[in-house]
Amino acid sequence: MIPKKSILVVDDHPLFREGLKAIIGRDERFEIVGEAGSGKEALQMANDLRPDLVLLDISLPDQSGIELTREIRGLLPESRVMIVSMHAKIDYIAEAFQAGATGYVVKESAAEGLIQGLEHVSRGDYFLDSSVSKQVVRRLMQSPSKKEKITDDAYAALTPREQEILRLLAEGLPAKEIADRLFISPKTVENHRTNIMSKLGLHSAHELVRYATRIGLIDVDLWKE
Repeated sequence: MIPKKSILVVDDHPLFREGLKAIIGRDERFEIVGEAGSGKEALQMANDLRPDLVLLDISLPDQSGIELTREIRGLLPESRVMIVSMHAKIDYIAEAFQAGATGYVVKESAAEGLIQGLEHVSRGDYFLDSSVSKQVVRRLMQSPSKKEKITDDAYAALTPREQEILRLLAEGLPAKEIADRLFISPKTVENHRTNIMSKLGLHSAHELVRYATRIGLIDVDLWKE
């Protein structure tokens, strides 16, 4: 008999977690071994349970699910992460895959696409919700993660959150939009911006963009668009 794939469900809405559990419970190939409502709780449970799969929402009360995806993949390289989110925008989906997720399902179609996604992700394939447009696929193909290619010492000295915010600032996003995307306050974004500028010895937004382009953090042609 083939062992069941163990799953950790992470979402801050108990009712939605119950819905996911009900869908998964009808399939004998999968078994839910734990559930969490925050990033901190999820990381601890992932470390304790070491699940085969993690179903993860982007919108968590204490941190971005995208950041949590990176942490889980760093902690458990063999575990697969599939995002189940209300967000269907290109940027969210691209960042999720670049962070290490191998599947993405929009909550609206979770009832239809969840099991199919789990099947693909559990065998090592990528899965993208069929409700997502082909434009997203093209963007994913055009936006590979450059994290491993950056060797600048000053950049390496930044925290992972500062690196994330640096890229978004370099792409021209205002503090409010960055805050909304990362589920933090605009003031927190401004504090990170101040620390980033100080650590890198930069004094203006123009210098920041030039620096990010020089080290290969952003594609300047994409930024100009």
